[in-house]
Amino acid sequence: MTKKFFLLASITLLSVLANAQTRDPNNKYLVWTNNIIFSEEKPEEEKEELAEEEEQAKGFIETYFRYVSMCDWKEGMKFMVVPDKKDMVVRTFADSLGRLVSSMSLRHKIMVYKGHTGEGDLHERVNFVCEDDGKTYYYELPTATFEDYCFSKFGVPTLAYLGDVDTAIEQLVGKKLITKNDVYNVDVSTTSYGYEKIKVPVGTEVTVVAAGVGTRNYPVKLIVADNSGREFFQNVAISRTNSGMRDNEFTGDEVKHTFEGSFDLLGDAALADKEYDKYIGRKVFTLYKTDMKLEDGTIESIPRLTGFEIKTMHVLGGTHYVKMTLDRDGKLYTKQVTFQQESVIGDMAGEHEDYYFNLFASGNVGTIKGVRKEHMNDIRQGVVRKGFNESEVKLALGNPNRTLKTNKTTYSWVYTSAKNGSHSVVTFSLKNKEVLYVK
Repeated sequence: MTKKFFLLASITLLSVLANAQTRDPNNKYLVWTNNIIFSEEKPEEEKEELAEEEEQAKGFIETYFRYVSMCDWKEGMKFMVVPDKKDMVVRTFADSLGRLVSSMSLRHKIMVYKGHTGEGDLHERVNFVCEDDGKTYYYELPTATFEDYCFSKFGVPTLAYLGDVDTAIEQLVGKKLITKNDVYNVDVSTTSYGYEKIKVPVGTEVTVVAAGVGTRNYPVKLIVADNSGREFFQNVAISRTNSGMRDNEFTGDEVKHTFEGSFDLLGDAALADKEYDKYIGRKVFTLYKTDMKLEDGTIESIPRLTGFEIKTMHVLGGTHYVKMTLDRDGKLYTKQVTFQQESVIGDMAGEHEDYYFNLFASGNVGTIKGVRKEHMNDIRQGVVRKGFNESEVKLALGNPNRTLKTNKTTYSWVYTSAKNGSHSVVTFSLKNKEVLYVK
């Protein structure tokens, strides 16, 4: 296909997606999830005291969202005034006459960078022209010269960098992502920053349907939709240009406000998932009791020897865990597992439940050779009785720790408890290889 075709297709897609969104008709950067009706109601007056499609996904963020230090800002760079509550008290900008200007009066105004002035006399200014009214404004540096100040992460308060937003609109709208967090947001108002939190299963495939401005700290608001059409969003700092936060501050709960903390590009995820394609469609059964999550988020306790078919395997980016989707009689469950064996020190069972090969065995438990249906209830409980054969004992208790030949007519399997070191001995008849007794 030609580049021209891709360009036309992209423009058409963007147009369709944009038309489906709740968007301020006067400001393309203000977007909301589709669960609310747009209102042109103006916010209350300030209260001073309170007041390309074939491109490989890998490296995508590094290519399109580069951090721009304040030292390297170019005239013409655009920002939007997005004040926090504290900015209602501490005014950021002054006008051409030197008068401090209310942050609320500049809310959602677009500021165009016009360089800096001053001679290192502690009164250096960072200059802007307001795109909306053509007036000039400046931010006076608080304590240092521009050359000293620009290397810090402080930046200019209240300003959300629109370069990242424009790039997100051009490069991310229409792309497929995989969710990496389990909590996202839906809007409740078009005239405030009100939102509600919703639960979203980790590993959900979504499409970016809109991008707009978020906050100064997290400038890009990404609105995504799952396969049912449900929309939700996350505010993220992608390049972190002028976000006002240091890299080491994006830890703990702040990780979700990085792109990598909330989303994986489908291409990246698909590349990682490919390693686990061989498991998809495999019949497995649980080797002991475990918990799994249903589609609605509820937790269900799953007994030992419950059979499933693996439907999907998604790598959870930034971790060594894989999210499995499993089907049992048309009912879907999810379980996070790891394929990396870890230390079991402190684990009461002496093994990690989330280690795939500890938790699952391949096959259909109902068709294992030698296993009789009438013994299954006992086997599920880990109980072995007289008359059980080797296959049934292994299914009930696992592989023995030791095998002993006790005499000419019998042999024993010894099981050592990881909890207290005690032993259980299952003795078989050498003649028919069935259990004679357990002690």
